[in-house]
Amino acid sequence: MSEEIRNLKPSAIWGHFAELLAIPRPSKKEERIIAYMKQFGLGLGLETLVDACGNVIIRKPATAGMENRKCVILQGHLDMVPQKNSDTQHDFENDPITAYVDGEWVKAKGTTLGADNGMGVAAAMAVLSATDLQHGPLEALFTIDEETGMTGAFELKGGVLKGEILLNLDSEDEGELYVGCAGGTNANVTFHYTPEAVPAGYAAFKISVKGLKGGHSGLDINLGRGNANKLLFRYIRHAADRHGLRLAAVEGGGLRNAIPREAFAIVVVPADRADKLPGCVAEYENHYKKELSVTEPDLKFSIEKADMPATLLDTKTQFTLTASVYGCPNGVIRMSDSLPGLTETSTSMGVIKSDGNTVKVHCLMRSSVDSSKEDLCHMIESVFSLAGADVMFDGSYPGWKPNPNSLILGVMQNVYQQKFGKIPEIKAIHAGLECGILSANYSHWDMISFGPTIRFPHSPDEKVNIPSVAKFYDFLTETLKNIPEKK
Repeated sequence: MSEEIRNLKPSAIWGHFAELLAIPRPSKKEERIIAYMKQFGLGLGLETLVDACGNVIIRKPATAGMENRKCVILQGHLDMVPQKNSDTQHDFENDPITAYVDGEWVKAKGTTLGADNGMGVAAAMAVLSATDLQHGPLEALFTIDEETGMTGAFELKGGVLKGEILLNLDSEDEGELYVGCAGGTNANVTFHYTPEAVPAGYAAFKISVKGLKGGHSGLDINLGRGNANKLLFRYIRHAADRHGLRLAAVEGGGLRNAIPREAFAIVVVPADRADKLPGCVAEYENHYKKELSVTEPDLKFSIEKADMPATLLDTKTQFTLTASVYGCPNGVIRMSDSLPGLTETSTSMGVIKSDGNTVKVHCLMRSSVDSSKEDLCHMIESVFSLAGADVMFDGSYPGWKPNPNSLILGVMQNVYQQKFGKIPEIKAIHAGLECGILSANYSHWDMISFGPTIRFPHSPDEKVNIPSVAKFYDFLTETLKNIPEKK
């Protein structure tokens, strides 16, 4: 499959992307990709360093006659989101990604593709290894752990990089220039419970929500997709009231920053109600399919017999957990007044998982308005605190405020218009880019984010548009030719 990818044009970028597909690089497991990138830079004879955090920095001198141009930083992140379908056998820590061409798209077989941000990293690698491009002095910054904590961006020390312009290669719509992004905060909720023995005369079942599209909890939150955790607990609440359902275990979602596609629960009901449960599940599957007929055509809500669990959640915790999960805000909270079509504030309940003594719930709140993000955090804290859970917040990162006086923005608008005959759209993004964090130590940077067209990142449906990659790389290299001189 890698040869099929390598043969795509421009080969400069696709060849490097094929190499990245072969290197396992889930967030927080980036050792192999860090070592590969270090050797890549050294192999080109370029100044290469790895900082204490694991970020890789590679410097390339200007080509002849371009020495007096402003230094540009090409920036992307090395890690990828490890998501797969439940029926796909894949070990993200050891197995390569199996990619294939489907018409004008590159996709992966049952897993995330890693085009987020593998395409950006591959583009920077292509520029670093090229011998036929014109550019001023370059620095490439490859950060780690962007997807689960933006650790690399947070840990980057001031004064290490010398550039003045940062080109973040981590956006997902070709023809759009991003000049701002949302900030975010994680909510970590813990319910402690005392396990109870299963009463005599009960039957056990496994309930499954599957077939949802999932996706990026920022970029795709406005698409009205189903949240598997919310759908599951909507049913649990109903069946507990109607059929005396008791909850033994639950597992939904896999990542805080991905809309959960699947959720599962082990439950028991009195044996004399067992024959009622399949019909009740079918009733709710019908509700869900009608409500989400456009956004979730492949939704499946099913039930099957299961082995009897050893213990159950105590009745009080089951009630408070179910009520608070069911009642917790989820989805778009507010759209932007200043930028039509932009989600301003949102929240996604990404993960719910029990372990025999606790149930943990993880939500990610995003907003381009700091006070709104703080208000949403307090709202969610209020819901779960009233339910008796412990609530902690971490991983907070700032948004990126647009700079109306950006010099590089004007340059790139002109380049794009000359190259492709139209002015690119100027946008902000409802996702966490590293620009806001990086600017804390490099406040003088002039920053723009752009990239090829990628759809459904953070899900096994992730795909990258092949023609857009060529335009993206052409735009990048032409921009580097037109970087202004130092003053």
